[in-house]
Amino acid sequence: MDISLQQVGYLYGKDSPFEKRALQGVDATIHSGSYTAIIGHTGSGKSTLLMHLNGLLKPSEGVVKIGDRTITAGTKAKGLKEIRRHVGIVFQFPEHQLFEETVVKDIMFGPMNFGVDEAEAKRRAYELITLLGLPEDVAEKSPFDLSGGQMRRVAIAGVLAFKPSVLVLDEPTAGLDPRGRKEIMELFNILHKQESLTTILVTHSMEDAARYADNILVMHDGTSVMSGTPEEVFSDDLKLATYRLGLPRSVKFQRKFEQLIGRSLPILALTEEKLAEAIAEAIGEVGDR
Repeated sequence: MDISLQQVGYLYGKDSPFEKRALQGVDATIHSGSYTAIIGHTGSGKSTLLMHLNGLLKPSEGVVKIGDRTITAGTKAKGLKEIRRHVGIVFQFPEHQLFEETVVKDIMFGPMNFGVDEAEAKRRAYELITLLGLPEDVAEKSPFDLSGGQMRRVAIAGVLAFKPSVLVLDEPTAGLDPRGRKEIMELFNILHKQESLTTILVTHSMEDAARYADNILVMHDGTSVMSGTPEEVFSDDLKLATYRLGLPRSVKFQRKFEQLIGRSLPILALTEEKLAEAIAEAIGEVGDR
């Protein structure tokens, strides 16, 4: 389902002495089936924005449209449950949200809360345990007896179990080692393709944004300031710098290599693999002269 934000603003503590503006005039469109990364420095409004995507927060101004449903400041709470059935959010450190006595019960909680019967919820739970690479014997264990990486996978399974069509990821690899981070990001990429999800990744990692996203939205001081494909966004080094954002490592290395050889490569290398191919081709061309 398509998602659009039209002049969305948000005030924490509205009409109180502690009122603070977090969002102002945010415009964005996220197309069904796309993979969108939201990037920005700390305090840019990324996390506040994502909480508008399933009604955890309602806009103080403007309109959020999710499929055929509209959220405004006046939307009643009872109208938000259906939206939340379609939009799943994996927060930072999702394992902190585990609470049931067994893994399978924790995974079953979400779908049963949305009206799925117990047998179907259990079937989904066991299916996800396998899909997420967890040992079968974890099902009846306490989630708190698992390793940190396993706990995170259980928490992710709990979100996937009610079959959302939109998956929102808020720094989902926070606290993981490089290997764990890569495994989780690859898992989300596989799920995105296999389940035809609309995936929205909030991240500080320019590398992850460049590698996985189809489109990038840049946030700065509570508003949307840039959007486009990774190639379009990461081609504008100077503009990104004004928003205190850098480039993916591969693009930084590419710029240095281009200075060394005195010409530009034909592509913007958004990953190490693409960079290696481009450099090999450039070196081959030099050798053929």
